[in-house]
Amino acid sequence: MSNNKKPLVVDLDGTLIKTDLLLESFMLLIRSNPFNAIYAILWLLGGKANLKAQIARRVDIPVQYLPYNDEVIQYVRQQREEGREVILATASHSRYAQSISQHTGLFDDVLASDDKVNLSGARKRAALTERYGEGNYVYAGNANVDLKVWQHSDSAVVVGSDGLAKKAEALCGLERHIAVAMPSAKVVIKALRVHQWVKNALIFIPLLTAHQFQNVQMLITSLLAFVAFSLCASSVYFLNDLLDLNDDRQHATKKNRPFAAGTLSLLAGIAGAPLLLLAAIGICLFLPVEFQIVLAVYYVLTLAYSFKLKRLVMVDVVALASLYTIRIVAGAAAISVALSFWLLSFSIFVFLSLAIIKRYTELMKLRTKSATKALGRGYQVEDLELLSSLGGSSGYISVLVLALYINSPEVKGMYGDPSLMWPACLVMLYWVSHIWIIAHRGGMDDDPIVFALKDKASIICGVLIAGCMALAV
Repeated sequence: MSNNKKPLVVDLDGTLIKTDLLLESFMLLIRSNPFNAIYAILWLLGGKANLKAQIARRVDIPVQYLPYNDEVIQYVRQQREEGREVILATASHSRYAQSISQHTGLFDDVLASDDKVNLSGARKRAALTERYGEGNYVYAGNANVDLKVWQHSDSAVVVGSDGLAKKAEALCGLERHIAVAMPSAKVVIKALRVHQWVKNALIFIPLLTAHQFQNVQMLITSLLAFVAFSLCASSVYFLNDLLDLNDDRQHATKKNRPFAAGTLSLLAGIAGAPLLLLAAIGICLFLPVEFQIVLAVYYVLTLAYSFKLKRLVMVDVVALASLYTIRIVAGAAAISVALSFWLLSFSIFVFLSLAIIKRYTELMKLRTKSATKALGRGYQVEDLELLSSLGGSSGYISVLVLALYINSPEVKGMYGDPSLMWPACLVMLYWVSHIWIIAHRGGMDDDPIVFALKDKASIICGVLIAGCMALAV
C-alpha cells in the first residue's frame, strides 16, 4: 500500500475546527447556569472522560456554526474523493464527534472519547495502532500532545506552527503542513475591543463639569480610573464573547470576533478575563474606596447583563443605559466631586436612546433577511416601530433635561453667562434626530457610540456643544 493510500486519521480540536469542543461546551454549560461551574469541578474529580460525558449529556453544540479550518476541510475532501479512507479521531466526546462527522460528510468512521476513556495522546495512539497496526496510518494533528501519535504514524499532516511541523517530520516524515499563524497583536486588540474604550471617556465628564480640568492631580486620578475601567470592561468583553459564541457566529459582523472566528483560542479568553480584572483591581488600589465600590457595581451589573439581562426585553436597554451612566458616577467618585442630578438625568435618557438604537439596528438587519426574532434577545421585528418611538422620545427628553439644567440656579453660580449654552440644546436636538434618521435608513453600525465617533455630523455637533459650554464659562 502506497503512503498516500494509507488511512488518513484526522484530529478534531484545533485541526478540523479552530476551537476546542470541551471549552465550547463548558461555556454553554455555565451560560445556562453559572453555578454549573461547581458541578464541572466535581465531575472532573471523576476523570476528564467523566467531565466530557457529563457536559455532553447536558449541552448541545450547533456544529454547523463552528469555525472549521477551510484548508483542512478541502484537503480531507480531496483525499476522500481520491478513494482514501478517512477517519475522525478525537478526544472530544463521541456525541459531538458523530454530529460533526454527519454534518461534514467527510469521514468513513469516528473514534472519540466515551464515558470511560478520554481518547487523547497515548490512548489515541494505542487505539489507532490496534486498529491499523504500527505505522499503517497517516495522522493529522495540531499540538504537542499529538507527537505521541506521530511516533507510531507513517507520516504526519501538521496543522500548526513551523516548529511543530519540524518535530513531527523528525518522528515520521511530513505529508502536508497546513500553517496556522500565531494570533497577531491586531487580533488581541480586537478581542480586547480597545475601540470600545472610548466609552470610558465618560469618566472625564465630572472633571470637566466641575471645571477642574486644569487640576493636574485630578487629571492623573481620572486617567488611572480610565485605565482601570477599560481593563475591567475588556475582562467583561472576553467573558461576554465566550458566552455568546454561537449567537455571534450567526451574526453578520459579530461572527468575525476573534473567539467566534477561532482566530484566538478560548483558553486565552478564559485565562485573560480574570487577569484583566486583577490588573484593574491593582490600579484601583491607588484610587478612592468610592471608585472601587462603583467599579465593583459595574462589574456585577455587566455579569448580570451577560448572563441574563440582555435577553430580557427593555430590561437590557435600561441596563445598558445604566452601564454608561455608571462611568460618569465612577469619574465623580475617582476625583471626589459631588454628582449633579442634572448630569445623571441627562445621561440616563440620552444613553437609553442610544441603547434602544442598538436593538433597533439589530432588528432592522433581521427585517432585511426576513427573520422574525433577534437571536439571543427577546425582541421581534414587529417591535421596530415601538422601539423607534421609545428611543426618539428618550433622546428628546435628554434635550429637555439639558434645557432645564441651563436654566437652573446651580448653573448661574458656575458659568459667567449661561445663556450662551442655549444653542447647545438646538445642536443636541438636531443630533438626536440625525442618528435616529440614520438608524431608520439602515445606516447605523451595531454600536451607535462607535458610529458617532466616525460620523462627520456627530463630530461637528460635539465640537459645537463643547464650544457653547466653553463660551458660557
